[in-house]
Amino acid sequence: MNESSAAGFRLKRLLFVCVENSNRSQMAEAFARIHGGDKVEAYSAGSRPSGKINPKAIRTMKEIDYDLSKHRSKSLSEIPDIEFDFVATMGCGDECPFVRAKRREDWDISDPKDMTPDEFRLVRDLLETRVVAAINEL
Repeated sequence: MNESSAAGFRLKRLLFVCVENSNRSQMAEAFARIHGGDKVEAYSAGSRPSGKINPKAIRTMKEIDYDLSKHRSKSLSEIPDIEFDFVATMGCGDECPFVRAKRREDWDISDPKDMTPDEFRLVRDLLETRVVAAINEL
């Protein structure tokens, strides 16, 4: 048994919410998995999910060797009914229903779906920075 699974250790649960769950929240979930490893449970959802991952998001994450095509777009009703350690909302405003969380932040990050590839990469990199900071603060 490794140290992280020793008695008393509980995974930190993170949730990332945007409107469509096809770009920002998906990439944030991916970065939580990358940087949190076996110390976190990462989820993402949308207030009005599109039902698909944006091909631009898949391509942009593939550039850093992460396969986002294995993810799927989900609604908030599909996530566990638990208290999360951290919830970040992005762009859904009043459409983001209440989710129990010890800590919550609203990240003012624009939806990159209509952005150029370079702008999309800037959003990806900003998300990575924010996710790493959130994990380090937990």
